[in-house]
Amino acid sequence: MDARSVIQTKRDGGELSEEQIRYFLGGYVKGEIENYHAAALTACIFTRGMTDRELVTWTHAMLHSGTTLSFPETPQKKADKHSTGGVGDKVSIPLAPAVAACGLAVPMISGRGLGHTGGTLDKLESIPGFNVKLTDDEIHRAIDRTGVAFGAQTKTLVPADRLLYALRDACGLVESIPLIASSIMSKKLAEGIDALVLDVKFGSGAFLPDPERGAELAGVMIALAQGMGVRCSAFQTAMDRPLGRACGHALEIVESIECLSGGGPDDLRELVLTQGGEMLRLTGKVATLDEGKKRVQAALDSGRALGVFEMILAEQGGDPRIIKDRSLLPQAPDVDPWKAENDGTLTFTDVRAIGNAISALGGGRIKVTDEIDPAVGLVWRASAGDKVKRGDVLCEIHHRAGHGLDECRALLAQGTKLGPPLDRSPLVRAHIAG
Repeated sequence: MDARSVIQTKRDGGELSEEQIRYFLGGYVKGEIENYHAAALTACIFTRGMTDRELVTWTHAMLHSGTTLSFPETPQKKADKHSTGGVGDKVSIPLAPAVAACGLAVPMISGRGLGHTGGTLDKLESIPGFNVKLTDDEIHRAIDRTGVAFGAQTKTLVPADRLLYALRDACGLVESIPLIASSIMSKKLAEGIDALVLDVKFGSGAFLPDPERGAELAGVMIALAQGMGVRCSAFQTAMDRPLGRACGHALEIVESIECLSGGGPDDLRELVLTQGGEMLRLTGKVATLDEGKKRVQAALDSGRALGVFEMILAEQGGDPRIIKDRSLLPQAPDVDPWKAENDGTLTFTDVRAIGNAISALGGGRIKVTDEIDPAVGLVWRASAGDKVKRGDVLCEIHHRAGHGLDECRALLAQGTKLGPPLDRSPLVRAHIAG
């Protein structure tokens, strides 16, 4: 067996055997198979797809390409949530401490932002001193002390995914259902969890804008999880407008603290309640989603969730003073208003353009190695569906000495329009129960 024969099998529409899959992924992780071979096979999978059997074997081989986590010493049920990503999507940050306050353990291995989307790790690292590069021992200690570990993927945890994701991104091979599903599920199943809630975005800011394709992806991921003994369900949620008002790393931390304090934007709070409630239902903490939502709401409104977040900050090296003094977070030196040029109803026509507007300011990365400015971003003063008048402030642009400001304004104009009222999609389109 060699790499070329594996590539040729998939190129010609054949089904890869278990032996071929394990040979190829094992050799790639060991450095015995070249990047160009992996790129060729990935392109063939992108074009040809995978059978159900191939996908299960592929995901299982990725999952076991390195170490996995387990928490036999932790009595709580373990659960996590994963979002397919978008603009302003900060749900994980208030969600994890909220459900931990309800008695769950959350070993959350998160990612960084690329392209138009922000990453949970980058947002957390905007907190002075916050450490996401946890060892296995540090993850166990954080779970034991706080109920939550916000960590990055280590070199030994699912290395096949770490290598393949970077390759797919560089080669423009991201939007493939089997490749997305195996990437997400291999990482999440390596966390040693009992339950997983998926947030599959639809709309112009999503990687799969078509809700039908999103539903297909959700079904595939649920089947993979259930086949490996993990309870799983999914929500399809809107990314045809930014989530919340703050879009940008430190700005989103401020909004997350507002949510943890019982406030914040209604859409952010609703997703935290809904997805947190479902995590409680899947782990048997409650019998129904509504009961779970009430439990999470009580954790937010009582201050218990904020108390857990304060413990997480202390445990992972962050400065707990940011809870009361937001000036300790990175702040852009300049803030300019972006105003409506005419009367009308605000509609987001291209949310990717909004994400790219933040990148233009320095708040995003095109390559994994790009540095980001955690202080820059947008704070929306008008929401989708709001009626505005000429001269009203639509959003505030937080920038550094004008860097990228003209491009940001152009992209904001590209991503929005002011016109007649349009029907807005629901925040939660569907609940795909597992």
